Amino acid sequence: MENILTSDIKVEDSLPRVAFHTLGCKLNFSETATIARDFDHEKYKRVDFDSPAEVYVINTCSVTENADKRLKGLVQKALQLNPKGFIAAIGCYAQLQPEEISKLDGVDLVLGATEKFNLIEYVNDLAKKEQTEIHSCEIDAANFYKSSYSTSDRTRAFLKVQDGCDYKCTYCTIPQARGVSRSDTLDNVISNARKIGASGLKEIVLTGVNIGDYGKGEFGNKKHEHTFLELIQALDLEDPINRIRISSI
Repeated sequence: MENILTSDIKVEDSLPRVAFHTLGCKLNFSETATIARDFDHEKYKRVDFDSPAEVYVINTCSVTENADKRLKGLVQKALQLNPKGFIAAIGCYAQLQPEEISKLDGVDLVLGATEKFNLIEYVNDLAKKEQTEIHSCEIDAANFYKSSYSTSDRTRAFLKVQDGCDYKCTYCTIPQARGVSRSDTLDNVISNARKIGASGLKEIVLTGVNIGDYGKGEFGNKKHEHTFLELIQALDLEDPINRIRISSI
Protein backbone atom coordinates (compact mmCIF):
# COMPACT_ATOMS: atom_id res chain seq x y z
CA MET A 1 0.00 0.00 0.00
CA GLU A 2 2.84 2.39 0.85
CA ASN A 3 4.42 1.86 -2.58
CA ILE A 4 1.11 2.55 -4.33
CA LEU A 5 0.60 5.76 -2.37
CA THR A 6 4.14 6.91 -3.11
CA SER A 7 3.62 6.19 -6.79
CA ASP A 8 0.37 8.16 -6.79
CA ILE A 9 2.10 11.14 -5.20
CA LYS A 10 4.86 11.08 -7.84
CA VAL A 11 2.30 10.99 -10.65
CA GLU A 12 0.38 13.87 -9.06
CA ASP A 13 3.57 15.93 -8.73
CA SER A 14 4.49 15.32 -12.38
CA LEU A 15 1.19 16.64 -13.76
CA PRO A 16 1.22 20.09 -15.38
CA ARG A 17 -0.56 22.62 -13.19
CA VAL A 18 -3.32 24.96 -14.38
CA ALA A 19 -4.76 27.96 -12.53
CA PHE A 20 -7.99 29.82 -13.34
CA HIS A 21 -9.20 33.29 -12.45
CA THR A 22 -12.68 34.53 -13.33
CA LEU A 23 -13.66 38.17 -13.66
CA GLY A 24 -17.27 39.28 -13.71
CA CYS A 25 -20.56 37.46 -13.48
CA LYS A 26 -22.00 34.10 -12.45
CA LEU A 27 -22.24 33.19 -16.13
CA ASN A 28 -18.47 33.50 -16.43
CA PHE A 29 -18.01 31.30 -13.35
CA SER A 30 -20.15 28.55 -14.88
CA GLU A 31 -18.15 28.69 -18.12
CA THR A 32 -14.78 28.71 -16.34
CA ALA A 33 -15.82 25.57 -14.44
CA THR A 34 -16.78 23.82 -17.67
CA ILE A 35 -13.49 24.74 -19.35
CA ALA A 36 -11.58 23.62 -16.25
CA ARG A 37 -13.14 20.15 -16.47
CA ASP A 38 -11.53 19.75 -19.91
CA PHE A 39 -8.15 20.21 -18.24
CA ASP A 40 -9.09 17.67 -15.55
CA HIS A 41 -9.80 15.14 -18.30
CA GLU A 42 -6.42 15.87 -19.88
CA LYS A 43 -4.59 15.13 -16.61
CA TYR A 44 -3.79 18.64 -15.46
CA LYS A 45 -3.63 19.47 -11.77
CA ARG A 46 -5.78 22.45 -10.79
CA VAL A 47 -4.16 24.93 -8.38
CA ASP A 48 -5.09 28.35 -6.98
CA PHE A 49 -4.20 31.39 -9.03
CA ASP A 50 -1.89 32.43 -6.19
CA SER A 51 0.28 29.36 -6.86
CA PRO A 52 2.99 28.54 -9.42
CA ALA A 53 1.49 26.87 -12.50
CA GLU A 54 2.42 25.91 -16.03
CA VAL A 55 -0.83 27.40 -17.42
CA TYR A 56 -2.76 30.46 -16.26
CA VAL A 57 -6.26 31.08 -17.64
CA ILE A 58 -8.02 34.41 -17.13
CA ASN A 59 -11.71 34.55 -18.05
CA THR A 60 -12.23 38.24 -18.75
CA CYS A 61 -15.22 40.56 -18.38
CA SER A 62 -16.21 43.59 -20.44
CA VAL A 63 -18.71 44.97 -17.93
CA THR A 64 -16.47 45.18 -14.86
CA GLU A 65 -14.99 48.64 -14.32
CA ASN A 66 -11.32 48.90 -15.31
CA ALA A 67 -11.41 45.49 -17.02
CA ASP A 68 -8.12 46.22 -18.79
CA LYS A 69 -6.32 47.20 -15.59
CA ARG A 70 -7.57 44.14 -13.72
CA LEU A 71 -6.43 41.87 -16.54
CA LYS A 72 -3.01 43.53 -16.66
CA GLY A 73 -2.60 43.05 -12.90
CA LEU A 74 -3.48 39.35 -13.15
CA VAL A 75 -1.02 38.82 -16.01
CA GLN A 76 1.74 40.46 -13.97
CA LYS A 77 0.85 38.32 -10.97
CA ALA A 78 1.03 35.13 -13.05
CA LEU A 79 4.44 36.11 -14.44
CA GLN A 80 5.75 36.77 -10.94
CA LEU A 81 4.66 33.30 -9.87
CA ASN A 82 6.11 31.63 -12.97
CA PRO A 83 7.88 33.76 -15.62
CA LYS A 84 7.64 30.80 -18.02
CA GLY A 85 3.95 30.19 -17.40
CA PHE A 86 1.65 29.98 -20.43
CA ILE A 87 -1.02 32.70 -20.09
CA ALA A 88 -4.37 32.60 -21.89
CA ALA A 89 -7.01 35.35 -21.86
CA ILE A 90 -10.51 34.27 -22.84
CA GLY A 91 -14.04 35.60 -22.59
CA CYS A 92 -15.88 38.85 -23.21
CA TYR A 93 -13.04 41.37 -23.08
CA ALA A 94 -10.93 38.99 -25.16
CA GLN A 95 -13.66 39.06 -27.80
CA LEU A 96 -14.01 42.84 -27.76
CA GLN A 97 -10.35 43.90 -27.50
CA PRO A 98 -8.12 41.02 -28.64
CA GLU A 99 -5.45 43.29 -30.15
CA GLU A 100 -5.21 45.37 -26.97
CA ILE A 101 -4.77 42.25 -24.87
CA SER A 102 -2.11 40.92 -27.27
CA LYS A 103 0.01 43.99 -26.44
CA LEU A 104 0.30 42.93 -22.79
CA ASP A 105 3.70 41.41 -22.07
CA GLY A 106 3.34 37.75 -21.16
CA VAL A 107 -0.01 36.93 -22.79
CA ASP A 108 0.44 33.94 -25.10
CA LEU A 109 -3.10 33.25 -26.27
CA VAL A 110 -6.33 35.24 -26.73
CA LEU A 111 -9.57 33.39 -27.45
CA GLY A 112 -12.85 35.09 -28.29
CA ALA A 113 -16.48 34.04 -28.00
CA THR A 114 -16.45 31.04 -30.32
CA GLU A 115 -13.08 29.54 -29.36
CA LYS A 116 -12.89 29.86 -25.57
CA PHE A 117 -14.46 26.43 -25.07
CA ASN A 118 -11.73 24.94 -27.29
CA LEU A 119 -8.96 26.27 -25.06
CA ILE A 120 -7.51 22.84 -24.28
CA GLU A 121 -6.85 22.32 -28.01
CA TYR A 122 -4.66 25.44 -28.16
CA VAL A 123 -2.50 24.54 -25.15
CA ASN A 124 0.19 22.31 -26.63
CA ASP A 125 3.82 22.37 -25.52
CA LEU A 126 3.17 25.06 -22.85
CA ALA A 127 6.06 27.14 -24.19
CA LYS A 128 5.87 30.92 -24.12
CA LYS A 129 5.04 32.50 -27.50
CA GLU A 130 7.21 35.09 -29.23
CA GLN A 131 3.99 36.65 -30.50
CA THR A 132 0.54 36.43 -28.96
CA GLU A 133 -1.74 34.00 -30.78
CA ILE A 134 -5.23 35.47 -31.36
CA HIS A 135 -8.37 33.57 -32.29
CA SER A 136 -11.34 35.92 -32.32
CA CYS A 137 -14.32 36.06 -34.65
CA GLU A 138 -17.06 38.22 -36.06
CA ILE A 139 -19.69 38.17 -33.34
CA ASP A 140 -22.32 36.90 -35.81
CA ALA A 141 -20.48 33.57 -35.67
CA ALA A 142 -21.31 33.24 -31.95
CA ASN A 143 -24.72 31.73 -32.68
CA PHE A 144 -24.34 28.28 -31.12
CA TYR A 145 -24.92 27.20 -27.54
CA LYS A 146 -22.49 25.56 -25.12
CA SER A 147 -23.87 24.06 -21.91
CA SER A 148 -22.03 25.07 -18.74
CA TYR A 149 -22.28 24.58 -14.99
CA SER A 150 -20.12 24.71 -11.89
CA THR A 151 -20.05 22.18 -9.06
CA SER A 152 -16.93 22.37 -6.92
CA ASP A 153 -16.07 26.04 -6.51
CA ARG A 154 -18.86 27.12 -4.14
CA THR A 155 -21.63 25.80 -1.89
CA ARG A 156 -24.16 26.41 -4.68
CA ALA A 157 -23.93 25.62 -8.38
CA PHE A 158 -24.20 28.08 -11.24
CA LEU A 159 -26.18 26.52 -14.08
CA LYS A 160 -26.15 28.34 -17.43
CA VAL A 161 -29.46 28.14 -19.29
CA GLN A 162 -29.19 31.08 -21.71
CA ASP A 163 -26.52 33.16 -23.43
CA GLY A 164 -26.29 36.30 -25.55
CA CYS A 165 -28.63 39.26 -25.92
CA ASP A 166 -30.79 40.77 -28.67
CA TYR A 167 -31.39 44.09 -26.90
CA LYS A 168 -28.73 46.35 -28.35
CA CYS A 169 -28.68 49.08 -25.69
CA THR A 170 -26.26 51.88 -26.50
CA TYR A 171 -24.44 51.63 -23.17
CA CYS A 172 -23.95 47.84 -23.20
CA THR A 173 -21.25 45.77 -24.91
CA ILE A 174 -22.72 42.33 -24.18
CA PRO A 175 -24.31 41.80 -27.64
CA GLN A 176 -20.88 42.49 -29.19
CA ALA A 177 -19.16 40.23 -26.69
CA ARG A 178 -21.58 37.28 -26.58
CA GLY A 179 -23.74 37.41 -29.68
CA VAL A 180 -27.45 36.77 -30.16
CA SER A 181 -29.80 35.42 -27.50
CA ARG A 182 -29.94 31.62 -27.43
CA SER A 183 -30.91 28.98 -24.89
CA ASP A 184 -30.07 25.45 -23.82
CA THR A 185 -32.57 22.66 -24.42
CA LEU A 186 -34.74 21.57 -21.52
CA ASP A 187 -33.26 18.07 -21.64
CA ASN A 188 -29.71 19.43 -21.38
CA VAL A 189 -30.59 21.68 -18.44
CA ILE A 190 -32.24 18.81 -16.54
CA SER A 191 -29.29 16.52 -17.29
CA ASN A 192 -26.85 19.10 -15.91
CA ALA A 193 -29.06 19.68 -12.86
CA ARG A 194 -28.90 15.97 -12.12
CA LYS A 195 -25.10 16.02 -12.38
CA ILE A 196 -25.06 18.92 -9.93
CA GLY A 197 -27.35 17.05 -7.55
CA ALA A 198 -25.17 13.95 -7.81
CA SER A 199 -22.17 16.05 -6.73
CA GLY A 200 -23.90 16.74 -3.41
CA LEU A 201 -24.96 20.35 -3.96
CA LYS A 202 -28.55 21.21 -3.07
CA GLU A 203 -28.85 24.72 -4.49
CA ILE A 204 -28.73 25.89 -8.11
CA VAL A 205 -28.46 29.45 -9.39
CA LEU A 206 -29.83 29.71 -12.93
CA THR A 207 -27.68 32.10 -14.90
CA GLY A 208 -27.33 33.69 -18.31
CA VAL A 209 -27.25 37.14 -19.84
CA ASN A 210 -31.04 37.41 -19.67
CA ILE A 211 -32.67 34.17 -18.61
CA GLY A 212 -36.12 35.70 -19.03
CA ASP A 213 -35.44 35.13 -22.73
CA TYR A 214 -35.15 31.37 -22.18
CA GLY A 215 -36.76 29.54 -25.08
CA LYS A 216 -36.26 32.42 -27.48
CA GLY A 217 -34.60 31.70 -30.81
CA GLU A 218 -33.35 28.33 -32.02
CA PHE A 219 -31.11 25.55 -30.74
CA GLY A 220 -29.09 24.39 -33.71
CA ASN A 221 -31.63 24.28 -36.52
CA LYS A 222 -34.58 23.51 -34.28
CA LYS A 223 -36.98 25.99 -32.78
CA HIS A 224 -37.26 25.88 -28.99
CA GLU A 225 -40.28 24.07 -27.64
CA HIS A 226 -40.24 25.18 -24.00
CA THR A 227 -40.75 28.35 -21.98
CA PHE A 228 -38.93 29.59 -18.90
CA LEU A 229 -41.96 28.62 -16.78
CA GLU A 230 -41.78 25.06 -18.10
CA LEU A 231 -38.06 25.00 -17.29
CA ILE A 232 -38.72 26.00 -13.67
CA GLN A 233 -41.53 23.46 -13.36
CA ALA A 234 -39.26 20.69 -14.66
CA LEU A 235 -36.41 21.62 -12.33
CA ASP A 236 -38.82 21.67 -9.39
CA LEU A 237 -39.35 17.94 -9.90
CA GLU A 238 -35.67 17.12 -9.39
CA ASP A 239 -35.45 15.71 -5.86
CA PRO A 240 -31.77 16.25 -5.02
CA ILE A 241 -32.10 20.01 -5.61
CA ASN A 242 -33.78 21.81 -2.69
CA ARG A 243 -33.51 25.41 -3.87
CA ILE A 244 -33.47 27.14 -7.24
CA ARG A 245 -32.42 30.78 -7.51
CA ILE A 246 -33.15 32.96 -10.53
CA SER A 247 -30.60 35.57 -11.61
CA SER A 248 -30.26 38.03 -14.50
CA ILE A 249 -33.90 37.83 -15.50
